[in-house]
Amino acid sequence: MTTVRPDTGRLLLLLAVLAAAGVAAGEPAARVDPAPGAGPVLVLQWQGPIGPVSSAYLERGLAAARRLDASLVVLELDTPGGLDTAMRRMVQDILAAHRPVVVYVHPPGARAASAGVFVLSAAHVAAMAPSTSAGAAHPVSLGARMDSTMSAKVTNDAVALLEGLAVRRGRSTSWCRRVVAESAAVPADSALALGMVDLVAEDLPALLAALEGRRVAAGGDTVTIHATGARTVVLPPDFRERLLRALTNPELAYIFLMLGIYGLFFELSRPGAVLPGVVGAISLALAFLAFQQLPVDYVGVLLILLGVILLVLEVKITSYGLLTVAALGSLLLGTVLLFPGEGWRGVPWRTVLPIILFTAGFFLFIIGAGWRAQARPARTGGDALLGRVATVTRVDAAGRRGTLLLDGELWAFRSVVPVAAGDEVLVRDRDGLLLTVEPAAGPGEGGS
Repeated sequence: MTTVRPDTGRLLLLLAVLAAAGVAAGEPAARVDPAPGAGPVLVLQWQGPIGPVSSAYLERGLAAARRLDASLVVLELDTPGGLDTAMRRMVQDILAAHRPVVVYVHPPGARAASAGVFVLSAAHVAAMAPSTSAGAAHPVSLGARMDSTMSAKVTNDAVALLEGLAVRRGRSTSWCRRVVAESAAVPADSALALGMVDLVAEDLPALLAALEGRRVAAGGDTVTIHATGARTVVLPPDFRERLLRALTNPELAYIFLMLGIYGLFFELSRPGAVLPGVVGAISLALAFLAFQQLPVDYVGVLLILLGVILLVLEVKITSYGLLTVAALGSLLLGTVLLFPGEGWRGVPWRTVLPIILFTAGFFLFIIGAGWRAQARPARTGGDALLGRVATVTRVDAAGRRGTLLLDGELWAFRSVVPVAAGDEVLVRDRDGLLLTVEPAAGPGEGGS
C-alpha cells in the first residue's frame, strides 16, 4: 500500500486544476477536422500537348492538393492533344482523386482536342469558357499505318473509354462516337447542349460561383463543393516542366532535328572541328527528347534523314541534280508526315520552307563549287604540268631529246620535232619523269 503525503497530494491536486483550466481555456482535447469545402482551391494551368510532362504535372498537383488539404482542384487546360499513354495516366489520376477535380478549358480561344477530350470527360466537373472548343479525338497511329480492321478496333476502344467516362460522370453519351469516329469538334455552347460538359463559365470566379453547392462523387463519398470565397492557390508548372513543355513545340523540335543533322554533317566532313559535332549532338538529343512528348510519326523522321543522306550523296556522285530533287521531295514529305493527327498544328510552312530552301541552296552551292573546281585546270601533281610552257636548256645532236627548265626544276623531255637550246616548248604529255613537248609556236610557225 502506497501512502501519499499531504503536501504531495495538494501539489498533485493543484497540477490537475491547472491542466483542466488549460484545456477549458485553449487547446482542444482532440483534433477537429475542418468542414468539407473549407480548404483552398488549387488551380493548375496546362497549355501544351498531353505527354509525360503534363501527366507528371497533374500528379504533382494532386499531391500538393493533399498536402494543402484543398477542397477543390481546377485544371485549366489548353491542349491540341498528345499521347494516348499519358492521357490514360491523367484519366486514371483524376478518377482516383479523393478531391473533386474540375477540368476547365480556358482561356477563350483554348481547346481540348484529341487526347484533351478524354481528360475533360474524366473530370468530376467538365467546364469550358466561351469561345473554346473540344473534340477531334480520332486515334492516330504513329509509325506503321493501320489497316481497316485495326483502325476500327482502336476507334471502338476510344469510343468505349469516352462513353464509360461520360456514364460515370452522369453525362450524355450521344456525342462520343461522333467526336471519335468523325473527328467532330464543337464550341463551348454546343458542347453544353450536347451534354458533353457540365457548365460554361466566363472566368475562374464565375466558375467557382457556378460550382457552389454542387454535389459530386469523389473518393468513394459524395462531396458538396463550397468554393465561393475560398482562398485560391495557383500551382504553375515549375522550371523543368516549363522547359520540357517549350521543347515539345513541334516547330522547335523540327529546328533542333535539322540543326543536329547539320552539326553532325559538318563534323563528319571536317573531323576535329568539335563545335559542330557538340552542337549537333546536343540538338539531336533535345529533338528526340521533344519527340518523346509529341505524337511523332517516325516514318517522317526517317524520310528527313533520307533526304539529307541523298544531298550528301549528291556531293559524292554525279547525278546531274536527280539526287537533289529526290532529297527535296523526301524532306518535304517527311516534314508533312512528322506530326500527324487531327487538331495538331504541326510545323508551320514559314519554318519548313526556309529550312528546306537553305538546305537545298547549301548543298547546291557545294555541288556547283565542286563542278567549278573540276572544270579548272589542275594546279598540283603531274597533270598540272600539261599545257605549260618551258625553256629548253640542253638538247642532243638530233634536237629531239634533252632537258628543260619548268618552275625552277629540270625535266627530261622528248620532242616530236627538232628543237634547239633556248627554245620555248609546250608540254603535251608526261610519262613518269619524261615529258613530251612540241615547239610553243607550233611546227613551222617560228619567227624568221
